[in-house]
Amino acid sequence: MSETDPIPASPIAPAGVQNPEPLASVHTANFPALLDELGVSLALTTYQAGRLVFVRSEGDRLNTHFRSFDRPMGMATLGDRLAVGCGVQVWEFRDVPAVAAKVDPPGRHDACYLPRRSHVTGDIDVHEMEYAPDGALWLINTRFSCLCTLRADCSFAPRWRPPFVSALAPEDRCHLNGLSLVDGAPRYATALGTSDAAAGWRSDKARGGVLMDIPSGEIVVAGLSMPHSPRLHAGRLWLLESGDGSIGVVDPDAGRYEALCRLPGFTRGIDIAGPIAFVGLSQVRESAVFSGIPLADRLEERTCGVYAVHLETGQVVAFKFTSGVQEIFAIRVLAGRRQPELLNETVDLLKHAYVLPEADMADVAATTVG
Repeated sequence: MSETDPIPASPIAPAGVQNPEPLASVHTANFPALLDELGVSLALTTYQAGRLVFVRSEGDRLNTHFRSFDRPMGMATLGDRLAVGCGVQVWEFRDVPAVAAKVDPPGRHDACYLPRRSHVTGDIDVHEMEYAPDGALWLINTRFSCLCTLRADCSFAPRWRPPFVSALAPEDRCHLNGLSLVDGAPRYATALGTSDAAAGWRSDKARGGVLMDIPSGEIVVAGLSMPHSPRLHAGRLWLLESGDGSIGVVDPDAGRYEALCRLPGFTRGIDIAGPIAFVGLSQVRESAVFSGIPLADRLEERTCGVYAVHLETGQVVAFKFTSGVQEIFAIRVLAGRRQPELLNETVDLLKHAYVLPEADMADVAATTVG
């Protein structure tokens, strides 16, 4: 393992975070080369630390670069778009390469995400999100146990809920959490239970989890330990059985989950590039929520970081946080963007970053362009 330099704490602490620890991490020697080979960087969210973190290759080392947010969780990408679900709102960003060229140090960045829209949802506990090809943003509304989209005149627009949930209520009845779109439409969802009572999923959290088929409402696999993040890739349906710390494959016809490998942390958040799955690991807190799950019995010491898993061989390379971050929620691969930057309301440069329609650029004074 090789160390990366500790990153200074943000001068602006996210809501609810007091004196955040500096981020520090270690990684296996071949992790930077893997990102270079794939031509990607990673974005990950940690609601516990209140940060969005870019993981970028820098020669034979990894560079971790962060921005502060209020409880960031789900993320979605589509082309130049990046959406981040936060405590009471969803932020949508766009990559503006012309701005990237002006960010210090000049010439280093090949992408720069600027905020274009913020939608206030209220505290709906946004979990996984996905863009449809038409740009519609689908999100798991965990507090109301439903799948929803956004409407300008509403907090959210409910679109589906599990058949066993009888009504919309801010009660987190089944802890709906994971989402997968197939052919542009919502197809699979995960939940930690099948309860119709407020927080009822907690009574059987160790083995009450399910993978559901959204169009039919049927349960595809039951008896799972805190499942998250269904993903269809190369004709196979992948899933994280978080309570067991594993990544594996689902056979929908047989209703069976088979682990590919078990990792040293609570597996939550996944994105796939080629044959490599980037899987988020969390240490998980010693609390009633995580007591009694197989992972807690299997491991006394648990890891927070990102494991790159080869989906054919199960071989892994690792990136681990050693301070500042204990839990990861979402991971996104940023294809073709090796050195991304993001400007949000905590960054002064945003005040002077203007983007106009191409048709209007001819009317802009030459002294303001450059």
